[in-house]
Amino acid sequence: MNRRLRRRLLSGAFIAATALAAVLVLLPLVLILFDLVARGASSLNLEFFIRNPRAPGQPGGGVANAIVGTLIIVGTAAAIGLPLGIGAGVYLAEFGHGKMGWLVRFVADVLNGTPSIVIGVFVWTWMVRPMGHFSALAGAVALAVLMIPMVTRTTEEIVRLVPGALREAALALGYPRWRAALSVVVRTAWPGIVTGALVGVARIAGETAPLLFTALGNLNFKTDLLEPMQTLSLQIYVYATGPFAEWHRLAWGAALVLMMMVLVLGLLARYVSRTRFSGGR
Repeated sequence: MNRRLRRRLLSGAFIAATALAAVLVLLPLVLILFDLVARGASSLNLEFFIRNPRAPGQPGGGVANAIVGTLIIVGTAAAIGLPLGIGAGVYLAEFGHGKMGWLVRFVADVLNGTPSIVIGVFVWTWMVRPMGHFSALAGAVALAVLMIPMVTRTTEEIVRLVPGALREAALALGYPRWRAALSVVVRTAWPGIVTGALVGVARIAGETAPLLFTALGNLNFKTDLLEPMQTLSLQIYVYATGPFAEWHRLAWGAALVLMMMVLVLGLLARYVSRTRFSGGR
């Protein structure tokens, strides 16, 4: 009886410890969201979303240029990075059993651990400096470099979860290996691949350091990829470090908008993942 009681107490202690760990993990997110809402919600109005920043020291204005710039740069980075990352992940899962596969995995793991500011300096050296000016395209390339290794490794793991019987059935029907991989394996793993892609996009949406060396920022409304362009993260950096109270207020509002964008991407990833593992129900 004492032994059974001891086991129950030990089990309850471990359950309580894991529950406490879960609460401690959620607590920073809850505090951050509460602080952002408390400080930034008052800045959100129609002018905030449709107006450009005003001259320093003047009240009002908005971050329309930064919102559009974020969508353009992150969208361009996704257009560059997602096909490369997904393609590399499928290659590693289906054909990457030799030295080439080992090399790609090694490079992807190293890039995953590389600080983002180093990627920014690298792109500045090989793209911004030869072009002679900063540009949104350079910023998108820097973000794509950050995204590719994460998407590659995520895609590889998702594709490996596809049962081998599906591959064998496709090969038995006369499909060549590459067609079986694209038509059967990738199609089966597609919801999981989309989830990994959304997580990768959310990962780069709030990056600031590489954009300081590439996109630089622009207080004017710009849509040309070959010119400097503002993003929400750059706008937050400029406003938060500025001397004006109005800038600080707008910085909190921009931070709240950026956080909401990342949360939406995270919720989409969770929804796609749940659909994938619940059989579409």
